[in-house]
Amino acid sequence: MAQTFDLILKNGLVVNHDGEGARDVGVKGGKIAEIGSLSGASAGEVIDCAGLHVLPGVIDTQVHFREPGPTHKEDLESGGRAAVLGGITAVFEMPNTNPLTTTPEAIADKLSRAKGRMQCDHAFYVGATHENARHLPELEMLPGVCGVKIFMGASTGDLLVPDDDGVREVLRHGRRRVAIHSEDEFMLREGKALAREGDWTSHPEVRSVEAAVSSTKRLLRLAYETRRRIHVLHVSTADEIPLLAAAKDIATAEATPQHLTLEAPECYERLKGFAQMNPPVRDARHRAGLWHGVGQGVIDVIGSDHAPHSREEKAKPYPASPSGMPGVQTLLPIMLDHVAEGRLSLMRLIDLVCHGPNRIFGIAGKGRLAVGYDADFTLVDMKARHTITDEEGASKCGWTPFAGMTVKGFPKGTIIRGRRVMWEGTITGPATGAPMRFQEAL
Repeated sequence: MAQTFDLILKNGLVVNHDGEGARDVGVKGGKIAEIGSLSGASAGEVIDCAGLHVLPGVIDTQVHFREPGPTHKEDLESGGRAAVLGGITAVFEMPNTNPLTTTPEAIADKLSRAKGRMQCDHAFYVGATHENARHLPELEMLPGVCGVKIFMGASTGDLLVPDDDGVREVLRHGRRRVAIHSEDEFMLREGKALAREGDWTSHPEVRSVEAAVSSTKRLLRLAYETRRRIHVLHVSTADEIPLLAAAKDIATAEATPQHLTLEAPECYERLKGFAQMNPPVRDARHRAGLWHGVGQGVIDVIGSDHAPHSREEKAKPYPASPSGMPGVQTLLPIMLDHVAEGRLSLMRLIDLVCHGPNRIFGIAGKGRLAVGYDADFTLVDMKARHTITDEEGASKCGWTPFAGMTVKGFPKGTIIRGRRVMWEGTITGPATGAPMRFQEAL
């Protein structure tokens, strides 16, 4: 008797734990049910993937969708659309909203806002504060929570735990991996005097290499002291790579496409405030150091740190201009272009944006193209050439630092739990994104 599926992906090059090869994928009940030759099987829907690579659903583990709060820049609905248009099937959203995501009520509010409005699956970070540290063991186990986030250095919003005693107290409470923005707040405050008005090339001086390295050294010491697993977000310096390499038993690390692609001072001279983010894009030595970290396996994840601001805000003279740039829709195209240029393999990219998130955060049922996992797929045309434009972006901010860049490799389809949500640049149905689940919180 012939096998029957809800969906079959036929004739594609499947890239997963078994390498790259011509295989079909059968889906039942939103889960992957069979991988192999399914020429004799039937399905309610068949998608011909000839000429396409079928990847596990790409996960972006750092986005700021601004809701609740300054939703003129972004909201959960527009951010979710940008995600699936970029081939992203799921996101981790950050807690520096207004009000801050630091209570059970704030988490419940975000989940309620996301329901029926977000195209992609989603989870939310709880922000750590001096006041809620003792409640974090309960907060981190709530449904839809991906973990705890610490800001050791101030960025956008009011979340901040700058002192060793405060960070230690947060790390002492709970057991899931904690994500950290690692810049030394006390050094950042001193660095403000180095800002040259209207000169964005001074941004890497204001938020110095030393501030990042000092913070990460402190953080690693506290992580070992408290025996707590940590995840260092948006690493920006070559100097942090050997520190993180020596601490792989307890620490994982993220890099962003921006830090791997843009380079100071050229990006500030060309883009001005539109190149400003925290921690800063730095010079060629640091970009090369981050690529070395990718090649050596020290970097575990690529996240976009999607953090949009309006054009009007970005046009303010430095240092009045805010830090942050959009990136969820361009993460995959930019990284596929790096694959095409030979800077990393496609298998390594999948490790960074699929398997890495699954492994580090214990995502239940996502991050692998394997039987029993959610039927999340990102379909890409590795040969397609595409010029990125401001106009194609779904983000409310209406711009991207990569406008005008021609990339090789582009997402053609996004499938979430067996349902096609994006195809050839068009969103194909209603928003049915759902909260993600995590093994430590089941």
